[in-house]
This record gives sequence, C-alpha cells and structure tokens, in this order.
Amino acid sequence: MVELSFMLGILGNISAFLILLSPIGTFARIVKKRSTEDFSSFPYICMVLNASLWTYYGIIKPDAFLVATVNGSGIVISTVYLFLYLAFAPPKIRARTAAIAAVMDIGCVVVAIWVSRFELEGESSINFTGFLCACFNILRYASPLSIMRQVVITKSVEYMPLLLSICLCANGLTWATYAMLVRDIFLLVPHSMGFLLGVSQLVLYAMYRQAKSSNNAIGIGDLEERCEHHQQLLVPSLH
Repeated sequence: MVELSFMLGILGNISAFLILLSPIGTFARIVKKRSTEDFSSFPYICMVLNASLWTYYGIIKPDAFLVATVNGSGIVISTVYLFLYLAFAPPKIRARTAAIAAVMDIGCVVVAIWVSRFELEGESSINFTGFLCACFNILRYASPLSIMRQVVITKSVEYMPLLLSICLCANGLTWATYAMLVRDIFLLVPHSMGFLLGVSQLVLYAMYRQAKSSNNAIGIGDLEERCEHHQQLLVPSLH
C-alpha cells in the first residue's frame, strides 16, 4: 500500500507539472508582444499562494513530502510567471498587481504560518493549514466552469483545449486516489471535484468536437484571444 501511494504521488507530480507548464503559450505571447493585453494576473497570484500553502502543508504533515515537492516547484515557476507579467504590464496595472500579490502571496502566507505555528499545536495546526489549502483548491477548480458554459453556448470546443482537460482529469483522479490511500480528507475533497470536473469537460468535448463555431457570434481573432484568456483560468492547483 505504501509503494502504491508513492507511485501515485509520483504520477500526481508529473501530471501537476504538465498543468503547471500550460500557461507557457500565454507568456510567450506576452513576451513577444511586450504587453499583457487583457490577460489577468489574478490566476498567477493565486498559483503562488496556493503552491506556498500546500508546500507548507507538505512540510508540516508527516509523510507528505510528495505534496511539498511539486508545490515547491510550483512556487518557483508561478513566481516566474508573475514577474514576467509585472515586467510587461502597464504601470498602473503593475502597481495594482504588485500590491495584491504582496497582500495575498506574502501577507496571507505569513499569517497562515504564524497562526498554525504559534496559535495552534500538533494535529490542530495541520488541520488548519489543510483546511485553508482545500478551500483555495475548491475555488481554483471552480474557475473552468465559465469555459464549460462557453462551450455549451457556442457549441464549440475551441474554448477548451483537450490536452489540458485530460491533464485536469488525470491530475484529479491521481491525487484523489492517493488521498484515499493515505486517508487525507484535505487532498481528497478538492481533487475528487477536480476529477469530476475533468470528466465533465471530456464529455462536453465528445459532444461538441465536430460542431463548428459560430463566426457570426464572435470573430476568429477574438475567439483565439478569449480561448487563451480562458485557458489561463484552467490552471488548477499544482498537486
């Protein structure tokens, strides 16, 4: 059982890492155009926050180092994304993004660590951190619902990249199974939701993959931009 959970943890690290790399296309465009255009920085601010909290959870919880490893990498990569955004954002957006990132990615993490270390003890400290992580995961997993709605409205899967949906499904299934084996409710609840969401996306893809998009409702150029914008919101938590 220990060996099986370890192998699932490794697979979960791999699938999460693939999801982590999914915004590369967006940032290649930002760097090429030297502009953040209408892209939002909020998903990447949340990525740093999420990865930081889960890394801390993986450190303080016994035998949870596989959670810490992938999220430790997530901190580095998502911070790179955030700094690239700041480098090419207009001055006002850059200042606002930096302020929000300071509050969420530094302030919130410091407060969470302070409470868990100095106000709580033992199992209560672990449960408090796990509860925070699970809450943020659920919020992150809810973001693709807007994309699924667009697929139904437009009857086009151009808004929903197949590979990312497959990775989302695999990531949720892997970590949900891992959570059941190690009996971690804080991992199980959000990743079970992530798996069901991934399956729902694959069902939608099967339903609408041969449907043609309506060029009367939206231009091809606008479609591509909105597809990339929504794709950045698909990035779930990093484990």
